Amino acid sequence: MQFVDLNAQFERIEQEVRNRIDAVLKHGKYIMGPEVNQLEKELASFCGASHALSCASGTDALLLPLMAWGIGPGDAVFVPNFTFFATAEVVSLLGATPIFVDVDPVTFCMDPDKLQDAIAAVETGNASLHPLPQLSTSHRLVPRAVIPVDLFGIAAHYEKIIPVAKSAGLYVLQDAAQSFGCEWDGRRACAMGCDAAATSFFPAKPLGCYGDGGAVFTEDPELAEVMKSLRVHGKGAHKYDNIRIGMNGRLDTIQAAILLAKLEVFEDELERRQQVADLYQSRLAACSNLTLPSVPIGRKSAWAQYSLLSSNRESVLEALKERGIPTAIYYPTPLPFLTAYKSYNYHPDDFPVASRLSEEIFSVPFHPYLSEDSVAFIADTLTSIEI
Repeated sequence: MQFVDLNAQFERIEQEVRNRIDAVLKHGKYIMGPEVNQLEKELASFCGASHALSCASGTDALLLPLMAWGIGPGDAVFVPNFTFFATAEVVSLLGATPIFVDVDPVTFCMDPDKLQDAIAAVETGNASLHPLPQLSTSHRLVPRAVIPVDLFGIAAHYEKIIPVAKSAGLYVLQDAAQSFGCEWDGRRACAMGCDAAATSFFPAKPLGCYGDGGAVFTEDPELAEVMKSLRVHGKGAHKYDNIRIGMNGRLDTIQAAILLAKLEVFEDELERRQQVADLYQSRLAACSNLTLPSVPIGRKSAWAQYSLLSSNRESVLEALKERGIPTAIYYPTPLPFLTAYKSYNYHPDDFPVASRLSEEIFSVPFHPYLSEDSVAFIADTLTSIEI
């Protein structure tokens, strides 16, 4: 049994993928070929955004808007403490300071109330309001942006986060690396009212290519133009007219071609993901020893993962392993406690929710092509474990 079965998907779309790759091989425009422009138009249309800009990875998709906004040293950017490293990493790469915010215990997304406390703490320099990094500099940080993460496919609490951020004059960058295709009150990820949104096309994502890839979305035409320039070494009127310091962040044409093939079945795959999730939910409903995923009213998840909580996780994982069921832990260490941020001197008590989640969370196999029999086998195994 595979944790994510990409081969099952490939069997379904193989001919279309090969046809589109062959088309690229024939025209030979491997960098910024016509498929890139077509993909950007289709991505924007799919989610309802005005501008979509493809790029080389989900990390680049986070980096581009921050660069365009001039985020840098002395700036504070608020990020959830329970997610993948890239969300905080891009902040640090620009010399800014990530301010970690604990997450909601139900959705595992950024807690809006704690975000408000964190903003107040940074504005006043008062760490009694919210845990702050113990930095060597005496200069007070300036709040500039917030990056909510749609963890495991569920949209963050934008109905509260956006007003909190805007009242403090902060940019909002939606990290939709795990949620492309999800919905919040009828609006799709990457078009939920944020200043910009980023997603990833890493192969295991809901919409993934066969390598690295990403995209950034915005309603702001000026921001879109600046990011287009930044994506290609700060390009101006032509490739040797460099008007700003940029990066090499282009999406390969072949990856764009692959994504175009995958977009054709993406709506159907989202429905299949929901069906698989529903099967898990119904079969595990009576399992009192596990906490199941919860999707708030008004939201539809893209179901990037199916993650559960157990106070006796190691015993559960061992029992699943004995039956040949693969598992994963997202995430074993909250971001503030990674080695990269050791100098911030945080304590587990500073972030109680993330600290507990990291000890109890685990994910089981999940993808659109997971059979009902496989779900039944996994669920029956979970319910049979004596804890």
